[in-house]
This record gives sequence, C-alpha cells and structure tokens, in this order.
Amino acid sequence: MSAMQIRVDISAQTLSLFGDDGACIRRYTVSTARNGAGEEKGSYRTPRGRHVIRARIGAGAPLGAAFRGRRFTGEVWSPELAAGAPQRDWILTRILWLSGLEPGRNRLGKVDSMQRYIYIHGTPDSEPMGVPLSIGCVRMRNRDVAELFDLVPVGTLVDIRE
Repeated sequence: MSAMQIRVDISAQTLSLFGDDGACIRRYTVSTARNGAGEEKGSYRTPRGRHVIRARIGAGAPLGAAFRGRRFTGEVWSPELAAGAPQRDWILTRILWLSGLEPGRNRLGKVDSMQRYIYIHGTPDSEPMGVPLSIGCVRMRNRDVAELFDLVPVGTLVDIRE
C-alpha cells in the first residue's frame, strides 16, 4: 500500500491528498451524495470510513471522456451530448474505484462500497462543486481528478469522514 492518503470531508465538501510525510499536498473541492452519508446499498449516499483505491480506470483518456460500466464509451462530454441525455449520471475523465476496509461498515453484505460502485470520478464542468449532488460517489472537476489520478497508485488509503 502507498503511504499517501486521501481524506474526503463530507461536511466541508473537500478531498485532501496527504504525502508520504503526512503533509497535505493537494486539496480539492468536491461534490458528495445529495442524500448525505450512509453505507447501505441503494441508499444513494456516500459511504464513510476507511477505503482503499482498488482500481484506477481511464489512464490516457481525454479530459471529459465518458464512461459506462467502467469502459470508455468513445464519447467526450459536451453540452450538446448532455442535451441528448438529460438524466445521465456522467462519469468522466478518470475513475478511482473504492473498496471498503471495514467489514460490516463499508465492506461485504449490504454495505459493500465496491459492489455499490463507489468511485472518485470526474463530472461535467457545468456541475457545481462544494455542493452535495452525487448519487453516492465523490465527484471532482475533470482537471482535478486527472491530476489526482496521476498522483495516487492502487492501494492508496481513502478515509471518508462527515
């Protein structure tokens, strides 16, 4: 596992990256779940607790690359593309797929973050940051998630707090 760590603060709507020495090296404004914090499958809430980046998806894809089922669709987000799919939950640019580390809290059974497809991912730049609007994931600006993706390996710890 990497000595780097990520902390997501739900109340502040921020994601902070801490280096190997424990110093904060990046801080981003994010958007977590509109429904608040929670771990249960189907709740559309952002799960709390200790997680790990289990997979990194989208290396080399363009900013705004659209993903479905963790695969690049070949589409790059634009207002015109979005107009044709007004209800689509856009997963853009990069995906950092999270897996819970706490059995009964965010791992296994009805509270498994990985089975819930909880990601840190990009979202259209037209979406506000600093406001909880996602359906469970941690949304970031496309440039921010691309930068973070390049800094963190699989195995990076992610602590999500209220």
